[in-house]
Amino acid sequence: MRIVFAGTPEFAATALAAIVDAGLEVVLVLTQPDRPAGRGMKLAPSPVKQLALARGIEVATPQWLSLKKGGEAAVAAHAKLRAAQADVMVVAAYGLILPQAVLDIPRGLPDAGCGRITALNIHGSLLPRWRGAAPVARAIEAGDAVTGITIMQMDAGLDTGPMLLAESTPILEQDSTATLTARLASIGARLIVDALREGAAGRLKALPQPAEGVTYAHKLDKREAWLDFALDAELLARRVRAFDPFPVACARRGEATLKFWRARALPGHAGASPGTVLATCAPGLHIACGEGTLVMTELQRPGGRRVSAADFLAGMPIAVGEVLAGPPPEAAAAE
Repeated sequence: MRIVFAGTPEFAATALAAIVDAGLEVVLVLTQPDRPAGRGMKLAPSPVKQLALARGIEVATPQWLSLKKGGEAAVAAHAKLRAAQADVMVVAAYGLILPQAVLDIPRGLPDAGCGRITALNIHGSLLPRWRGAAPVARAIEAGDAVTGITIMQMDAGLDTGPMLLAESTPILEQDSTATLTARLASIGARLIVDALREGAAGRLKALPQPAEGVTYAHKLDKREAWLDFALDAELLARRVRAFDPFPVACARRGEATLKFWRARALPGHAGASPGTVLATCAPGLHIACGEGTLVMTELQRPGGRRVSAADFLAGMPIAVGEVLAGPPPEAAAAE
C-alpha cells in the first residue's frame, strides 16, 4: 500500500511517525511551507516536514492545491500527486483545503459502503460535533465532558464524510488545548494505523454522519484572547484553558498586556465591578467577573515567562481594587 500523507503540526507528525513505524509505505508528504518562528522569526520547517526529512521521505510544500487559485503551481502539485501512484491519502491538520480533484487521484482502498476510500482524515472530535478548524479548543471552551478522534472518509465538504473509526476520551478539568491535543494525537496515531490495515483488507464499515448534532469549530482568532470579565467566571476559566497554546488569554493592566495560562473559577465576589482585583495571594490573582470570581494561578507579564501567581506577584505587585480591562480601543475598534 502506497500512502501520501498531508499534515503540518505536531498532531500530524505523531500520526506520520506511527504509520512509518508500522512498516507502511509513505511515498510523499505534503505540508505547509516553512514559516517564521521563534524570537528571531527565522523560517522553520513544520514538525511534519522535519520528521519526513529525517525518515528520508520526499516532501512537497504547495501553497495552493486549487487549480483555479494556484495556477501552474497547483497543476505541478497535482502532477506530483499523480506521479506518486498512491493507493490512499492520509490527512491530519494539513491547513489546505483539498479539492475533489485531489481526493480523486489515489487509487483507493476497498469500498466500505460509501465508495472507494481515496483519502482518510484524522479529526480531533467525535463527529458530527465540532467540524472545522479548532475542534479541541472549542470543545474545552464549550465545557464538553468528552471528545475523541474520528477517522473519516474524506469528501469535498467540511468534515462531512462518512465515519470509519472513532474513540472517545474524557476532557479532564485541568486539560488545556495543548495537553488534550497531545492525548488525541496518540489516539489518532493508533487509529489511523488500524484504519489503513483494516481498510486494505476490506474490513472497514463506513457510517454516514447523522444530520443532528452538527456544530462548527471556527478558527481561533487573536482578538478572542481578550477576556471580557463581564462574562461568567466558569466560561472564562474554560477559555484560558482553550486558548493555551494559542492565542493565549489576556487582559490589560494600564498599558501592559498580561497573559493568563491557568485559572479556576470560584462562586461569588460581593458585588464588585467586573475586572476588579479582589485579592492578590500565592494561590492566585482573584478577579471579579459578571458571575463568580476568576482565580489566575499561572500568568505572564510582558517580556517575561509564564510563572506561578506567587512568582508573578513578587515581580509585578498588583493592588487590591485595581481594574483589569479588555482590549485597547484600537483593537476593539478593529473587531
